[in-house]
Amino acid sequence: MTLATLSQGTAISACQGLAALVAQHTDRQGDGTHPTAIGQLEFLRESSDSTAIHGVSEPIFAIVIQGKKEVLLGEETYQYGAAQYLVVSVDLPLSGFVTEATPDQPYLGFKLNLDPVQLCDIIAQIQPQTEKKENSVRGLFVSNADVALIDCAIRLTRLLDTPQDIPFLAPIVIREIYYRLLMGEQGEAVRQIATSGSNMQRIAEVIKQIKADFTKPLRVEDLAGQANMSAASFHRHFKTVTSMSPLQYQKQLRLLEARRLMLVENADATHTAHQVGYESPSQFSREYSRMFGAPPIKDIERLRTA
Repeated sequence: MTLATLSQGTAISACQGLAALVAQHTDRQGDGTHPTAIGQLEFLRESSDSTAIHGVSEPIFAIVIQGKKEVLLGEETYQYGAAQYLVVSVDLPLSGFVTEATPDQPYLGFKLNLDPVQLCDIIAQIQPQTEKKENSVRGLFVSNADVALIDCAIRLTRLLDTPQDIPFLAPIVIREIYYRLLMGEQGEAVRQIATSGSNMQRIAEVIKQIKADFTKPLRVEDLAGQANMSAASFHRHFKTVTSMSPLQYQKQLRLLEARRLMLVENADATHTAHQVGYESPSQFSREYSRMFGAPPIKDIERLRTA
């Protein structure tokens, strides 16, 4: 048995202890996402593998505690299971699928929202700013969690049983989680989240602009100027970080918002198409079907009866 295999086995064993704690806080609440008394922390629970979630994820750190999950980013698929973690470093439109879960062994997840300001403070202490060549990296990655990182998650979860300790101790444990992510195998990717002027941070600022104005026509040249890059360089860095072009990114935002409008506000497909920026309802229907697997009306009916 290799050292890496032994280490992962130990991490999976540690995850069983974390699973028992998270189960205590979610058993009586049913499936879904469960906020906690620690503002940045949420638990996820699903008792079947038929649930698909589409949405825009903000920067997060998430451990699979029990079960397995699959995440789609553009044309890329990421699979991860117990004692593996995912980090999303910029706002990304994602599709998530639980692929292993039963009522007796539900999928359990630990999700922590990342704060770039806190990360920046830690980076300044552990690695003084140095001049070095920066390569753009994907804004999403999956890695194996070690025992030390899982132990941080356990200690943070245990604080929920002593709420009086949360204001003082939770920030300390969260800070340790950030430190261990920065010192881990994906430390460079995590570091770019909070490094002023990094390609990732410049792309992240442009993404905020696209999100704010996603119904308006998009001009890549204007976005490139905002990022202080040439159009060609901007397009390359944007695709490296997000796995899609700016236009593809905007399209996914539009379709996600369209789905929300029809599902939550009972808007009809034609009105919704124009509301999210489409001039052609037929083009909207084609692209919606391609993303969600069914035309708007059928998809919404399916969601309401699920």
